[in-house]
This record gives sequence, C-alpha cells and structure tokens, in this order.
Amino acid sequence: MGIFFRAVLTYITGVWGMERRRGNRKKFIQCPKTGKAMLVLCCVIFLLIQLTACSSGENSAKVIFTTGMGKDEVFRIGGSVCTEAEMMVYLTNTQNQYEDVYGPEVWNVSRDGITLEENVKDTVLAKMAQIKTMYLLAQDRGVVLEDGEDRRVEQAAEAYFDSLTEREKELMGVTLSTIEQLYKEYALADKVYRYIIQDVNPEISDDEARTITVQHILLKTCTEDGAGNRVAYSDAMKQEAYLKALEICRMAREGEDFLDLASRYSEDPVITYSFGKGEMEQAFEEAAFSLETDGISEVVETEEGYHVIKCISTFDREQTDLNKLTIVEERRREVFGQEYDAFVEELPRQLNGELWDSMKLIRDDEVTTAGFFDIYARFFPD
Repeated sequence: MGIFFRAVLTYITGVWGMERRRGNRKKFIQCPKTGKAMLVLCCVIFLLIQLTACSSGENSAKVIFTTGMGKDEVFRIGGSVCTEAEMMVYLTNTQNQYEDVYGPEVWNVSRDGITLEENVKDTVLAKMAQIKTMYLLAQDRGVVLEDGEDRRVEQAAEAYFDSLTEREKELMGVTLSTIEQLYKEYALADKVYRYIIQDVNPEISDDEARTITVQHILLKTCTEDGAGNRVAYSDAMKQEAYLKALEICRMAREGEDFLDLASRYSEDPVITYSFGKGEMEQAFEEAAFSLETDGISEVVETEEGYHVIKCISTFDREQTDLNKLTIVEERRREVFGQEYDAFVEELPRQLNGELWDSMKLIRDDEVTTAGFFDIYARFFPD
C-alpha cells in the first residue's frame, strides 16, 4: 500500500499501533504483529463504532444519490466513473481479507440493526470515491505515470488477473482491462499525493516530538449518570477527595512505593501513560513536563479530578521517534487536505442508488481472492 493510503487511512492500516483516548489522556495499545489481522481488526472496531461511510477521514469525496445512470455505473465523480466490476474487485478482496482472519461468521456481526456487511460496503464505496477523485486530481496537476510505471501497472494487472479462477472472473465480472484501470488509478493516487506533499519538511526536533512516561494516581471529582453525562461531585465530596489527594501526595513524597499507592487509591485503572505535548489536558501536561525523572508533583486538578503524578522518564526515545513520524504525517495530511478539499468541492458526484443497494458480497466457496493490494505492493514497493 502506498504512502498516500498509509497516511490517510491510518485507522485501517494501524502502522504504528492503535490509540485509545480516555478523557484527555492517551494510552498506546500494541497491535497484532500480523499485518492482515491488524487491517481487519482495525476495520471491525472502526466500523462498529462509527457506523458511517468513511474513507480517509474529513477529506473524503461525498456522493449523492441520483438516477439515470448506466446500468453498470455505480457512481460518477467529475468525469470519472466507477463500474460494478471495479467495485466488486474491492468488495470481494476486502470480504476475503476479513474471512481469512475471522472466518465467514464475521458477517453475523451487527450493531443497532446495522450489519458489518453494510458498513464494509459503505467504507469500500468511500475508498473507491477517493481513489477516483485522486485520479482526477492527478490529471488536473499534470501528474502522469512514467513508462516504467506503466509497465509495472500492466505486470501487476496480469499477475492479479492470472491469479483469478474462471469462477472469480465470472462472478466479479472483470477483464484484464478492468484490473489495469484499477491499478493505474491506484498508482496515480499514490503519486499525486507524493507530489502534493513533497515540500513538507520531514525534520522534527526532539523537543517538539518529546514523549514522556509518567505514572499517576487519580481521585475523581465527578461521576456519570445512566446516559453517560458527567455529574460533578458536591463541594463537600470534592473537598474530601482533595484532602485525600494531599495525604497520598505526602506519602509518595516521603518514599512510599508509588505503584502500591496507585493500586490502593487510584480510581483510574490505567496507571502508566506515555504522551507528547498537546495530547493531554493542559494542567496535567504542564505538571508532568515540569518534573525530573522520579519527581512527584503537587496535587493537580483536571476535569476528571485530582492527580498525583510521578515522572518515570523525561525522554522516551522510542516513543519520541514514533511521535516524529506522526507529526510529519499530520503535516502532510494538512497540506494535502487543503488542496484536496478545494478540488473535490467543485466536482459533481452521483451515485446509482438502485444498483448500489442491489450489490451484495459474493457467497461462493470458490471465490477466495484477497491479493489485489498485496500484488500492487509487490510491483510498487515503497
């Protein structure tokens, strides 16, 4: 998968690991080592939480329903058309990636009456819409494939098409030219992204990306009602929590084991956090970044409650290096997004609602193709 799709589909690829935000604090969660498992797991989690048609985030091309389109045209964006056969390639490969990891029973998953199949369809639709848009953007910016790249597109298409059984070709309705067009658009989407972000400075200082690791003890000053709304403690309860936090702070500073205190008193099940600047609530962050290694803060108040913080490391080299990559990618997405948004805003978008609603995942034991993107990566390595 090219740099463009890694950058704008981070929630699917999970290159550096999933992140779970809890309030204003971030905890890094390690991902499975298997790439395919990561892809599918992230998709499942994201789809079941979001239940929306998403692709690269805020910069996705929006599609409206219409009538009067060709019978095999799923949608049009500007002068670009997505055919039923093209869509089936993406849908079928995505379907089989899921099933390779979780088995066909994964399609029994649903939430609030919305099935995983419906969400996968919407996500693939949005991804296809973006690729078609990027293809048009490449044409608009004069970005083309070189002779060697054209040849690699042909070779990749031949390799994937030859991998298909006759049954798969029949049920997806594809020809060699279908695959060639998909790979050409994919390669140009990647290339125009690189073209747009080429001037972004990749150098990030240690200080800007510095990541620290702390432990903390939290005494809450609020709770939640049945609807998940924050309910503040009374003044008397808040004062009680504050006095208790002062006592815990005193014990920690006098040498009592911090982890032992945290296990006894903290109302946050997570004790250790690694984070960079701008990722935490301001009061918590300022107190944490002001500490030396093994230093213990005064009582710090945030929206969640009172904290006592201990600095474990003032500079986490591994996480800082990862954070540098994150910052660079954020800058690239911002630069790309400004140009993309301006371009896509002017494009007419039409969806053949009748055809789209009728399209289903293929249920056939002979249809197992899942290598479309793997083959692309083989011929277009980073």
